[in-house]
Amino acid sequence: MNDELIDILDSTGNPTGKVKLKSKAHQLGLYHASVHIWFFTDDGKILFQKRAKKKDSFPDLWDISVAGHIAAGESPQNSAIREIKEEIGISVLRHELEFIGTYLAKKIPKPGFFDNEFHYIYLSKLNVHIKKLSLQKEEVADVAFFDINQLENILHNPLMNKTYVPHDLEYYTFILKEITNRLN
Repeated sequence: MNDELIDILDSTGNPTGKVKLKSKAHQLGLYHASVHIWFFTDDGKILFQKRAKKKDSFPDLWDISVAGHIAAGESPQNSAIREIKEEIGISVLRHELEFIGTYLAKKIPKPGFFDNEFHYIYLSKLNVHIKKLSLQKEEVADVAFFDINQLENILHNPLMNKTYVPHDLEYYTFILKEITNRLN
């Protein structure tokens, strides 16, 4: 995985004016920003990606449709558009991304790796067939649709949810509610 320069934030999500390598931010537990883009279909399916086996955190687990760090000086929306193109090979226009909020997540995926991220979260309808997606092999091993109702059951089952990146239940609940509201 490529190391990249990212902006360092304070504990409330405001820029500090400092820039560090992503690896250094994770080593020191510095606050920084990422984008999370959730793709869904009109029939209540959510696109998940399976993280590549060589990822430095949560390898080989199912995760958000598309996610990535916001590069130093980059806007969240530009980052989202870039990450979508890189990870699943589709071009999305600005008006196709709906910003729904920011969520602070603190995780320790492994010893010495402190991931304190402000996630800028977007929703978008997937308007192409899943077979048309072009996966970035270094990042994404596979993609699949999960029915929104099936996903709710999985997240509340401790044995089944071990195959997913451990986002807070509050985070998943927020996302599922927002997508459900757009299906009605």
